[in-house]
Amino acid sequence: MVEPDVWDLQEVDEMRVAVVGGKGAHLGGLSRIEAISVPSGFCVTTDAFRRVMEQAPSIDERLDQLSRLNPDDREAIRTLSAQIRRTIEGIAVPGDLAAAITRALARLGEHTAYAVRSSATAEDLPTASFAGQQDTYLNVVGPTAILQHVSRCWASLFTERAVTYRQRNGFDHRTVHMAVVVQQMVFPHAAGILFTADPVTGNRKVATVDAGFGLGEAMVSGLVNPDVFKVRGGEVVARAIATKQRAVHALPAGGTREVAIDSRQQEQPALTDTQVVRLVELGRRIEAHFGRPQDIEWCLVDDGFQIVQSRPITTLFPIPVADDQENHVYVSVGHQQMMTDPMKPLGFSMWQLTAMVPMHEAGGRLFVDVTRRLVSPASRAALLDVMGRDDPLVRDALETVLDRDDFVPSLPDSGSGDRLPGGGASAPIETDPALVTALIERSQASVAALERNIRTKTGPALFEFLLETFEEHKRVLGDPLNLQVIMAGMEATWWLNDKLQEWLGEKNAADTLTLSAPDNITSEMGLALLDVADVIRPHAEVVAFLQGVEDEGFLDELAKFEGGTEARDAMEAYLDRYGMRCVGEIDITRPRWRERPTTLVPVILDNVRNFEPGAAERRFEQGRQKARKKEQDVLSRLRALPDGDRKADEAKRMIDRVRTFIGYREYPKYGIVSRYFVYKQALLEEAERLVQADVLREVGDVFYLTFQELHDVVRSNQVDDQLIQERKDAFRSYGALTPPRVLTSDGEAVTGAYRRDDVPAGALIGLPVSAGTVEGRARVILDMAKADVEAGDILVTTFTDPSWSPLFVAIAGLVTEVGGLMTHGAVIAREYGLPAVVGVEQATRLVRDGQRIRVHGTDGYVEILP
Repeated sequence: MVEPDVWDLQEVDEMRVAVVGGKGAHLGGLSRIEAISVPSGFCVTTDAFRRVMEQAPSIDERLDQLSRLNPDDREAIRTLSAQIRRTIEGIAVPGDLAAAITRALARLGEHTAYAVRSSATAEDLPTASFAGQQDTYLNVVGPTAILQHVSRCWASLFTERAVTYRQRNGFDHRTVHMAVVVQQMVFPHAAGILFTADPVTGNRKVATVDAGFGLGEAMVSGLVNPDVFKVRGGEVVARAIATKQRAVHALPAGGTREVAIDSRQQEQPALTDTQVVRLVELGRRIEAHFGRPQDIEWCLVDDGFQIVQSRPITTLFPIPVADDQENHVYVSVGHQQMMTDPMKPLGFSMWQLTAMVPMHEAGGRLFVDVTRRLVSPASRAALLDVMGRDDPLVRDALETVLDRDDFVPSLPDSGSGDRLPGGGASAPIETDPALVTALIERSQASVAALERNIRTKTGPALFEFLLETFEEHKRVLGDPLNLQVIMAGMEATWWLNDKLQEWLGEKNAADTLTLSAPDNITSEMGLALLDVADVIRPHAEVVAFLQGVEDEGFLDELAKFEGGTEARDAMEAYLDRYGMRCVGEIDITRPRWRERPTTLVPVILDNVRNFEPGAAERRFEQGRQKARKKEQDVLSRLRALPDGDRKADEAKRMIDRVRTFIGYREYPKYGIVSRYFVYKQALLEEAERLVQADVLREVGDVFYLTFQELHDVVRSNQVDDQLIQERKDAFRSYGALTPPRVLTSDGEAVTGAYRRDDVPAGALIGLPVSAGTVEGRARVILDMAKADVEAGDILVTTFTDPSWSPLFVAIAGLVTEVGGLMTHGAVIAREYGLPAVVGVEQATRLVRDGQRIRVHGTDGYVEILP
C-alpha cells in the first residue's frame, strides 16, 4: 500500500521521524499529551521530498562535490549549496502532491494564515538538535504561497549553515531528508522559549523561561533581550525583566513586521509569575513524555499556552545513573587521569572493572561518587585537602556545593566512604631504593605471567580468564607497599614546598630538587626518543623517507635505505618498551603507538632537527647536577637559620625521600597500560573471529560494546547491530560536551574558580606546578601526531598524559587546560625543569597558535604578550 504524502499532525508521533522529520514527529507527539495545546496542521512527508529530488539528476553530482569539500571552505560551500537550492526551488510541485496539500488546507481553512516549517530527519535528535539550520516561514496565506514556501523549505536543507553543520557533525548529506510542517498560525500576546533544565549550569531542577511580547522571532533574531525567569520547586526564584522596545507582529495579508512597543509597556514583564509557573508545569509534562530535558517554543494566546515546538537540549552533560533518589556529588576521573575526551564503552567498562574504587559513567566519562566522604566532617576535610593540593578548581567546586543549603548533609564521622583514585593513607617506610626496584620487578613479572598465560585462551574461556586477571591487576595496584611508596614521594614533595617557603620564603623549591629523579619511566621515555633520533640523524635518505611517511607499515620499508636497518631496529626497540602507550591511554580502544607508529614520526623528526647527538644523556646529567646544587644551597641556607641544624637534617631526609620515591609515581600507570595492551590484543583476536563468523561487521564494532556485552556476544554469537549504531552516534555527540570537574545528581556542572587577586590584569590564571618563568612562541597543539615544535616553543594543549612526554624534551614551557600538582604532565615538567601552569580554563581558545606568551610557573599564571 502506498503511504500518503500528507499526514495530519494527529496521525504521527516521535516514532515517525523518517516520514515527517524531527520537528513533525515531535509536534505529533506533543499533540497527544494531555493538557498540551498544539496548533492544528499537517506534514508533507520525506517521500514527497525524494520525489522532487529525483526530478533533478544534476543534484546528485553536486552532492558528490559537496561531500568532498572541507567544512572550512566556506566560499565553495556557499556557491555549491546556492546552486542546489536554486535547482530545487525551480522544480514544480507535482500535481497530485499539490492537490493533497490543497485538500489539507481546505479542511483547516484555506484562507487561514499558516507557519510553514522545515522538518529534517536529522533534526531535534537527542544527540544533535540542528536548531536554526533550516528555514521557517511565518504568516503565509493562500494555497499558492504555501506551495511556494514548501519548495523553499525543501531547498533550505542546503543552506550554507545547514551543509556546514552536517559536515562538522559527520552527517552524510544523502541520508538527511526534508519533510515540511504546515501549521495554523497563532497570534500571541507573548512568546518565547522554556528550557526545562538550566541551559547554563545544567541543573535539571531549575527551569528557565525567556519571554517577550509578540512573536518569538524578535528574540530568535536578537532584536530584543527577553525577560528571564528561573523556576525551582514550583516558584519563581529569580527574574530579570528587560526593556523591550520592539516586537514582531503578523500582518493581515501575510508576512511579519517589526513594531515599536508602547513606552508604558516596555518594562512590564511579558508573563506574570503565575503564568511562568503554569508554563513550567506544562514543560515538565512534556519532559516526562519525551524522557529528557526539553527546549520548548511557546506562545501565549488568550491566557492559554500553545506549544509550537519541543526538542531535546543536546548541550547538557548527562548524569550518572543512581539507584536511589538521594543527592550525589561526583568528581571527574578524567581530570585526574589527564584524559577528558569521551571513552568508548569497552574503554570505560574495562577501566571500571580494573579500578580500585567504584566508578560511574556519564557522557562517555568516568566519575567517582564522593558524597559519603563529604558527609563526614573528618573525611571531608581530608578530601578537600588532597583535592586542593592537586587541583584547586575541584576543591573550590566541592566547597561551592557544600555551601548549598542541605545538598550534602553533615553526619557524625563513620570512617567509611569511597576513596579517590590515587588516594590512600601512607604508613612510614624506610627511604630505600631497593623498595622501588622490588616493586618494578614485581610489576614486570606480573605482566610477563599475563602474556604467557593469555596465549592459549579464546572464546568464553578468555573472558573468564580476564575476569580473574582483573583481580590480579587490582592486587598489584592495591599492594600497600605500592601505595606507600607513591604517597611517600608526594608527601615529601608537599613537605619540602611548605617548609622551605616557611623557612626560606622560596616557592615550589621541590621542583628543582626533583630534576632527573631516578626510575621515572615517563621521563626516560622522552629521553629514549632522543636516542632514536641520534641513530637516524646521520642518514639523510632515512630522514627524507620519514618526512613523507603516511602508511603504518613504514618500518618494513626502512631497510631499503642506507642506515635504514639500524633506524628500524632502534624504533622497534623503542616500541617494544613503550609501544603500548598513546594519547588517552586509559581508554583501551585508543590506537597504541605499536599499532600506529606514524604518531611518533613528527616528534622524531623534530628531535633530529632540534638536537645534537648525545642530548638525552646530557640533559639527564644537567638535571641531576642542578638538583644536587639546589640541595647544597638549600641545606647551607637552612643551617644559617636559628635551629638550623635540625631544619637542615629534616630537609635532607625529605630530599632523599623525594629523590628515592618521586620517580616511581609514574610506574604504576606504565604497568596498567602494559597490561591493557595485552588485554586489547587478545580481545581484538576475538573480534577478528567474530567478523570471520559474520557476527560482527567490522573489528572496531567491539569498542562500542561493554566488556560484559562483548562476553555475551562471544557466548551467543549474536549481536545487536542497532545498539552498536546508537552507541556510535552517542559517542560522536559526547565529543562536543565539556566534562565538568564536579557534577551533581541535579545535573549541575560545577566548574570552580581560582580565588586569587595576586595576578596582573588580563592574565590567565592556573595552578603553578613547575617553577620558573619562560617567554616564547605558543604552539597550540591538540593532536600529538600533528606536532611541529622548535626549541624554545611553549606547548599549549588541553591535557598531557604520559604519551606527550617525548614532546617535552623540545619545548621550553607548558600550559594545559586540565591538570593538577601530581598529574603526569606536571611531574614530567618538573623532571625536565620546564616552567608549567596547568588547569588554565579554555587556554587553547584564549591563546592563539604563534602568539608570544610568558609562563609564570612559580606563581601560576600566563601572560599573552603584545
